[in-house]
Amino acid sequence: MRPVPPHGLGHLRIVLSEAAYIGPGRADLLEGIARTGSITAAGKAMGMSYKRAWGLVQALNEGFGQPLVLSKRGGAEQGGAVLTALGQAVLDAYRAMQAKTEAAIAPDVAALRSLLSDRSG
Repeated sequence: MRPVPPHGLGHLRIVLSEAAYIGPGRADLLEGIARTGSITAAGKAMGMSYKRAWGLVQALNEGFGQPLVLSKRGGAEQGGAVLTALGQAVLDAYRAMQAKTEAAIAPDVAALRSLLSDRSG
């Protein structure tokens, strides 16, 4: 069973091509990378392994045909990761579409919720 999204309004996945798509998980990862400057930290905050997070970053970079995330290896200089201008643009566009979608369907979601049986008792 999938977890309920924070606002309970569903999941938005935008498929631009077979290889280029973004959904809530990929957007959250991009947001985490922007916030922490680290693929490891962003993945960890989402409960995913570095391998999984790195795989998603690679898929995003390859799918969009140019990097959304730039990273440098750790070591003495310390590693890190940043969103490129394209990465930030993709994240911003996705979040805008997500907000518009949630606003557009909110009345319908409320109507559906009103049909739920009361299970509190």
